[in-house]
Amino acid sequence: MKDQRKTDIKVGFTVIVAILLFIWILGWAKNFSLNANRTSITIKFQNVAGLEIGDNVTVNGVRKGFVDDVVLKNDFVMVSVSLEPDVDLRSNAVFSVMMLDLMGGKKVEILPGNASEKLDIKQVQIGSFSADVPSVMVMIGKLENELPQMFKQVNVTLASLNEYLGDKNLQSNVKTAASNLVVISDQLKNVINENRNQIKLLTSNSAELTSEAKDFFAKNKESLHTTIVDVSALVKKTDSFISKLDELVVETKDQKNTAGKLLYDDKLFTDLKETLQTVKELVKILTEQLKNEGVNVKADLDIF
Repeated sequence: MKDQRKTDIKVGFTVIVAILLFIWILGWAKNFSLNANRTSITIKFQNVAGLEIGDNVTVNGVRKGFVDDVVLKNDFVMVSVSLEPDVDLRSNAVFSVMMLDLMGGKKVEILPGNASEKLDIKQVQIGSFSADVPSVMVMIGKLENELPQMFKQVNVTLASLNEYLGDKNLQSNVKTAASNLVVISDQLKNVINENRNQIKLLTSNSAELTSEAKDFFAKNKESLHTTIVDVSALVKKTDSFISKLDELVVETKDQKNTAGKLLYDDKLFTDLKETLQTVKELVKILTEQLKNEGVNVKADLDIF
């Protein structure tokens, strides 16, 4: 009886361990978690290519969560993912759906980003779909009808190119151009050989001139500096003179000086005009008297 009880205890213990192990494996496979501090993020995709609830969510390739929900909304898909609390996502994080393996599984890959601001998990994030093998095969299938036309155009292009390159005149022209290039190269070589000494002398003179100019500037550095300073001072004085001249013109125009008052005084101009008119009449009278009887002077003198 005692041995039977020990056997029952062993069997019960083994069953309990097996059940716990089964629950742990099932929870690991289905991403079950008792942690209530997991982070939930909603991501908007145009295409999820077969992503399902329970699929993995990786951060930089490390498994850190699972897909909690997938909801179709008109022409886009809303995906809710659950992440472990230690995942640090920044405002420039990138979300994408990728192929998990060659068997066709899918996962949500997250690049956490490196911005200074943290990601606002309350906002809906925008995700993208990275093309996988089935998508590439679909694209190739769409190109199936276009490939013959593309090859046909390539054949036409190659035929035209062969016809162009096979033109006798073109071949002759190319040969002539190559021959002329060889002749020009030979002539240039001869010119260089014939003028080697002159070129050497010219180079030497240029180097000597550069050296002399360098020595000149080195020896006259202080004089040149003084000249530049004097010229700068002269320019400043000229600017000051022009400024004062402008002020004088403005004062004259505004009648703030004697010249301005004389030039812009209307009364003075009127008086001068009347005086000239009087002088003109006096000259006219004197001229008529000189032509006739001479100058007649009437004077009343009071002697006392």
